[in-house]
Amino acid sequence: MAEVKLAAESRTAFGKGAARRIRRENKVPGVVYGHGAEPQHVTVDGHALMMALKTPNVLIDLEIDGKRELVIPKAVDRDPLKGFLVHIDLLAVRRGERVTVELPIHTEGALAPGGNLLEHLLNALPVEAEATHIPESVTVSVAGLDAGHTVHARDIPLPAGVSLAIDGDASVLQVVTTQVEEPGEDDEAAEL
Repeated sequence: MAEVKLAAESRTAFGKGAARRIRRENKVPGVVYGHGAEPQHVTVDGHALMMALKTPNVLIDLEIDGKRELVIPKAVDRDPLKGFLVHIDLLAVRRGERVTVELPIHTEGALAPGGNLLEHLLNALPVEAEATHIPESVTVSVAGLDAGHTVHARDIPLPAGVSLAIDGDASVLQVVTTQVEEPGEDDEAAEL
C-alpha cells in the first residue's frame, strides 16, 4: 500500500464564502475525524490531494502545522460537472489499527462462449484490514463461468490479514444470458 505525505494547514474560517476563497487558491477544505478527538478543520493543496486520491484507500501521512497524523480518505466530494475536489473528510488511524474500507473489484478471464454477460452486483467489496496494509483492490477470475453462475463474497480470495466486512453469502457477481427479443409481426411489417 502506498503512503503519501501531504502538508495541511489548520483553518479557522468556515462557511460557503471561506470555502470558495480556499478553492480559488487551488486548495481543498477538509476535516480530520477520529479517535474521539474534536474534528480538526484543515486545508490541503488541491493538486497534491488529487494525485494522492488516484490510489484507492491511500494512506496519507498528513502534516498539520508541524504535527503528523496518519489518515485515510473517508468521503470525497467532487464538483459534478468539472470533477475538481470540493471537500474531503479524512479518518485518523493508527498503525496496527483495523479499519473497514471498500476495495474495488477487478475481473480477469473470459466467460464461457454463448452470449453470456457479467453483471456486477457490487462494485466494491467491504473488508476489514490493518490501516497500514490495505490492498488496492481484489481480483476475481471469471474464466469459463457460464450463465446462472454467481460469485459470492466468500469465493473471492483475500490477501493475508484481510477479512470480509459483509456476509459471505452476499452475491458480488453473476453471469446472465443476453436477452434477445424475437421479432414480432408488427416489426416485420414495419421493415417492409
